[in-house]
Amino acid sequence: VQLVESGGGLVQPGGSLRLSCAASGFSFSSWAMGWFRQAPGKEREFVAAIFWSNSNTFYADSVKGRFTISRDNAKSTVYLQMNSLKPEDTAVYYCARANTWGTGNPRDYDYWGRGTQVTVSS
Repeated sequence: VQLVESGGGLVQPGGSLRLSCAASGFSFSSWAMGWFRQAPGKEREFVAAIFWSNSNTFYADSVKGRFTISRDNAKSTVYLQMNSLKPEDTAVYYCARANTWGTGNPRDYDYWGRGTQVTVSS
């Protein structure tokens, strides 16, 4: 199993970024996926998750209405569209495979990527 994130970078407050996570080594379309983030000195925090189809998603309250998770099963890729970014969104963003649906607990995710840095600053 391999998960590789991309798309991070430096963006001004109010800006947008789209993160991608390319998956390989497993039947991607059969698994729920999630995004987490970790800021310096803080614990890893749940951001969003998506079921095997695009019809079921859920979000942390801190990003609801600003971030959108989606997936393309044909490309084995999950995305995180981030709009109206704030300085407090600065973190390393990780994608992960869920072994239990409907949870934001990191312990319920069994494989993780190495992360991509997102910095929101003027």
